[in-house]
Amino acid sequence: MEWRDEAILLTTRPLGEGTALIDVFSGLHGRYAGALRGGASRKMAPLLQPGAQLDATWRARLDSQLGAFTIEPLRGRAGPLLADRLALLGLGAVCALTRYALPERQPYPELYRHTLALLDRLGQHGWLHDYALWELTLLEETGYGLDLGQCAVTGATEGLAYVSPRTGRAVTPEGAGDYAARLLPLPNGLKIGGTLDADDLRAALALSGHFLTDWLARAMDKPLPEARARLVRAVA
Repeated sequence: MEWRDEAILLTTRPLGEGTALIDVFSGLHGRYAGALRGGASRKMAPLLQPGAQLDATWRARLDSQLGAFTIEPLRGRAGPLLADRLALLGLGAVCALTRYALPERQPYPELYRHTLALLDRLGQHGWLHDYALWELTLLEETGYGLDLGQCAVTGATEGLAYVSPRTGRAVTPEGAGDYAARLLPLPNGLKIGGTLDADDLRAALALSGHFLTDWLARAMDKPLPEARARLVRAVA
């Protein structure tokens, strides 16, 4: 068995005898783990930072085996962000959540496209807005998407202001009625064509964080990665 594709490096861990176990996210093949000979060497360490773009080839005698990688580093992403702590935290959160949420060996081409675009935008103006939208895409792609298109009560598509913490559906103030205090705020910037100011950004991360915790993490029976919490604390 063999495949070759561009991939985003998610994690690197020592495996012994200079070999590393790497986890990558490929557009065509999804999340894959494999051994990389020489990957634990000092020479390779600067090239194997989370977020690095790789030309990766995976091989195994049987598809059920762990397999081994050979790689050609295409570009790094961590190095240019060393002077931008917030962007570096964003990089860590994206890689950690991707590895956490995705099952192995299942392709997610749309999520890969969004992830690649976000990683290439880190540190640029407005990247946190893109990050907030990426978390909603992650929920959508893993089967926990929110319905923010129309009011769950009235069917209206305008004036949406809240999201039900139970169903993930949007609600207008009229539809919310006396239950508004029990609902999650829907930031204006999450609507099509909107932008997020500082308050909206915090509200957007609280919104996606609720469903990442209440739906995704509960289904997986393990807490969200600490890397996301570090980013949220820095934003706050």
